Amino acid sequence: STSAWGVEVRVPFLDADLLELAMSIDPVEKMPNPPGQPPRIEKHLLRQAFDVPDDPYLPAEILWRQKEQFSDGVGYGWIDSLKDLAEAQVTDEMMEGAARRFPHNPPATKEAYLYRGMFQDA
Repeated sequence: STSAWGVEVRVPFLDADLLELAMSIDPVEKMPNPPGQPPRIEKHLLRQAFDVPDDPYLPAEILWRQKEQFSDGVGYGWIDSLKDLAEAQVTDEMMEGAARRFPHNPPATKEAYLYRGMFQDA
């Protein structure tokens, strides 16, 4: 239900004690590029918390790998197929009427129109 609203829930990270701990950490320590310090990998504090060499939660090559864009993880072919689907299902006439159907923040592309229609009609 949360993904329909664009919210990505990470339930273990909503624990009140963990949130209190996270909020008590100096924000500079959470930055990947803190001022006056060398750059570090994204989410380095979280990665360090799981870096237990004697009893690893994850192999080091997984734990310390660079984050990928979503498209890099699933491949561009998948994204291209979604664009092709939108092109086939959303007509130019539908796009001309997008502002009438979606008066608040009307979609600017056929792909966006397709997604808006899916969520609005659900």
